[in-house]
Amino acid sequence: MAVKDVLLYPHPALKEVCAPIEHWDETVSRLLRDLVDTMIDAGHSVGVAAPQINDTRRVVVVDVSNSKLGKKQENHGLLQMVNPQIIEREGQTLVREGCMSVPDYTGNVARAERIVVQFQDQSNQLQVIRAAGFEAIAIQHELDHLDGYLFLDRVSSLKTDLFRRK
Repeated sequence: MAVKDVLLYPHPALKEVCAPIEHWDETVSRLLRDLVDTMIDAGHSVGVAAPQINDTRRVVVVDVSNSKLGKKQENHGLLQMVNPQIIEREGQTLVREGCMSVPDYTGNVARAERIVVQFQDQSNQLQVIRAAGFEAIAIQHELDHLDGYLFLDRVSSLKTDLFRRK
């Protein structure tokens, strides 16, 4: 539908807790299309959340299939998730993350290695999937946005775990 501008930290919308979608209408479908278009246009992005385009509803898209890390593992392709929630977490790994809303930095973040996530898909159908590896990490990162968290909030030490991009 349209490529949207991605908000940059410290924009206040990035710290908002997003509201669940109560009624499915054309605005939800349009938001999903805008998120997909914005993610694809960025070229390197594996996901984007609604608050990053200044919409405070619980909607994210994730697709790791074109990433070199995502291609090495099984993944679900394009995930369009409305009202997503993680219902199981397993294991823990430390990973280096970046974010379109924090373009100048990356940081080490602890994430679950495997998750089970429940959401409504682009057809308003309830889905429950298991994700592991890079896909699980990307989903957790995007879902954090829905609760007002950036990867910066998950870095244990700003002195040792935050890095300026070159």
